[in-house]
Amino acid sequence: MARYETTIESRLPPAEAFAYMADFANARVWDPSVSEARQVGDGPLGIESAFDLVARFAGRDVPLRYTIVSYEPSHQVVLEAHRPGFVSRDTITVESAEHGSNVHYDAILAFSGIGRLFDPLMQRIFNRVGAQAKTGMETALNP
Repeated sequence: MARYETTIESRLPPAEAFAYMADFANARVWDPSVSEARQVGDGPLGIESAFDLVARFAGRDVPLRYTIVSYEPSHQVVLEAHRPGFVSRDTITVESAEHGSNVHYDAILAFSGIGRLFDPLMQRIFNRVGAQAKTGMETALNP
């Protein structure tokens, strides 16, 4: 399993920071590894809302459909993408802070079968991708 966790301090109020991050189509703005991102359908965000992304990972473009599996408005959203051989789970938690909010991002890539042998390599790649996304989130969450 590869994991990347970070916390971003934002000047945005918690509800605004949450709304921005929960709309996972915004990943194309803050994550340089995401070349495409769009919401599937046009309904309000909540459990079972889905987003189609194309992410560059380990030198290839990987199409992913993220689905919201847990949704607590203005506080936490959990999204999952399933592909043969791995599951990606992103948990975004927003809390009030003195000058805005703190956004905690916890991303996990869980490989199955023989893919687990590549966990150490995937962790290094994930650290690099995560650090670049963190920089993008800091910019997006502090306009």
